[in-house]
Amino acid sequence: MAKTNPLTFLQQVRSETAKVTWPNRREVGVSTVMVLVLTTLTAVFFFLVDFIIRSGLGFVLGMVG
Repeated sequence: MAKTNPLTFLQQVRSETAKVTWPNRREVGVSTVMVLVLTTLTAVFFFLVDFIIRSGLGFVLGMVG
């Protein structure tokens, strides 16, 4: 691997950073809302699955004991 000096490295980093397409404020807001909504839906889903399994297990163990 070729070694570069720090000045060349910083110039390359700056050049690559200029190529990045940065999101605007609206895109960041929409993405944030989507993450919050999907996280909430996932939490509700796992709560319901846990509740169903816990209820079923309690029912089965209640029949045995």
